[in-house]
Amino acid sequence: MAHSTSGKPTTDGAPAGQHALRYGDGGGGGGSGTPPPTRRGMLSVAAAAGLGLLAGCGEESAGSASGAGPRGSTKADRSPSATPSERSPSPTPKPRPELPRGGRELSRYRLVGYCGLPGAAALGRLGIGDLDDQVRQIEKTARAYAADREPQPVLELLATVANSTAGPGGTYRSRTSPDTIRRFHDAAKRHRALLLLNIQPGRASVLGEVKALREWLVHPDVGIALDPEWEMGPGEVPGDTYGHTSGQELTDVARYLSGIVDEHDLPQKPLVFHQVAVSVVRDQSGLRPQPGVVLIKSADGIGSPGMKRDTWRQLVRNQPEGLRTGFKLFYEEDTEGSRLMTPEEVLALRPRPDYVMFE
Repeated sequence: MAHSTSGKPTTDGAPAGQHALRYGDGGGGGGSGTPPPTRRGMLSVAAAAGLGLLAGCGEESAGSASGAGPRGSTKADRSPSATPSERSPSPTPKPRPELPRGGRELSRYRLVGYCGLPGAAALGRLGIGDLDDQVRQIEKTARAYAADREPQPVLELLATVANSTAGPGGTYRSRTSPDTIRRFHDAAKRHRALLLLNIQPGRASVLGEVKALREWLVHPDVGIALDPEWEMGPGEVPGDTYGHTSGQELTDVARYLSGIVDEHDLPQKPLVFHQVAVSVVRDQSGLRPQPGVVLIKSADGIGSPGMKRDTWRQLVRNQPEGLRTGFKLFYEEDTEGSRLMTPEEVLALRPRPDYVMFE
């Protein structure tokens, strides 16, 4: 496939001539006879508004405590006759962190959200218009998909974005600025929404990109979404070919998130991975669920309702135990020559999706 590295942004915030490989065939992807690329597929670049190097996202340092009390002893310690009422009262236990709309388990909610990046309208609805207005629209949309669960709005922000040029570190990726992430996290808190930080790693280490976001992941309302079609091997360039991940790599990320959940006594944390073709996740049998982490495979294909159902059936076949499902809809690409699936049609999929995402 032709590929440009000009890096010149188009009017909608994505660079010209850079195409994705997202066609929803559910198979190996990328052969001759593939439909032409779409607007959705264009990569963003570091010049897009709100995009820059992520600085200061290191590990949180734990405070040290000696455990020693003040010198000397209290009256209660000195006097064996002291009664409990004479001693200092025990502090009230701190409430355990909960999900934005209460509780600690995600199974009570249907997650419904938009994805995107400010200044890059080609990459999703979150790059368009006023952020609070968008979240209010997500809330309205979520109610239509809630069915037997409570609606949980989701903001899926691209935190690591694949680029068609190598960049200073040769990683073919850019990181969204902390200020932008903070703005989206603040909006999520205002609206009691979940924030998912999406990673398109390029040639960078996936786990390294997740670790760089730790300062956000210690919050109970922040999770991770992975886009492994943009995970490149040596010599591969984003937009030229499908990337891929493995069950073991997904397990490594889940294990890292599980450690954060345990350390900070957090509620369940979502780990979503978007999958456009069977070949994108190799050795799926190596995937191992981890305590406190909800793994969600999101079927990510463009097309008519019939085509999307076909992709869905291929992707959920022989699914490992403990893996939940998600489903992605495209407001523009799905409606080119066809129509958007209705909430009733999406909820009729089996297994019923836990996460419905719009781009």
